[in-house]
Amino acid sequence: MSRIRCRDTGIEVALRKELWSRGLRYRKNVKGVTGKPDMAFIGCKVAVFCDSEFWHGYDWEHRKDDIKTNRDFWVAKIERNMARDAEVNAALEEQGWLVLRFWGKEISKDVSGCADAVEKAVRERRGGFSETPPAD
Repeated sequence: MSRIRCRDTGIEVALRKELWSRGLRYRKNVKGVTGKPDMAFIGCKVAVFCDSEFWHGYDWEHRKDDIKTNRDFWVAKIERNMARDAEVNAALEEQGWLVLRFWGKEISKDVSGCADAVEKAVRERRGGFSETPPAD
């Protein structure tokens, strides 16, 4: 359990590197934004979360039966995480944010595709303008 991190996970770093290489600049783990998104594009209100499958309940109805030890604790914990994710999404959307959530396996398989989705959302929210102004 001591090796579990809440930030700078492998999937998060992979997506951040891809976004950075595309010239997209973001803030990490912003305390002032509800839910402390893994990446936040403050100006255009896009919040990006990189969720691991175990902690956030991927395919939960089938996977919860895989938990064999301390079942009462883990099932309650993961279901609370899932409820918190829904609460954070609702709160952010109410504040005008666009919330993007990616599963870890989704990022691992296709980091470029995930970055495409983030880039498209950011560009649309900015009105189609690029990150840096054109040179005169």
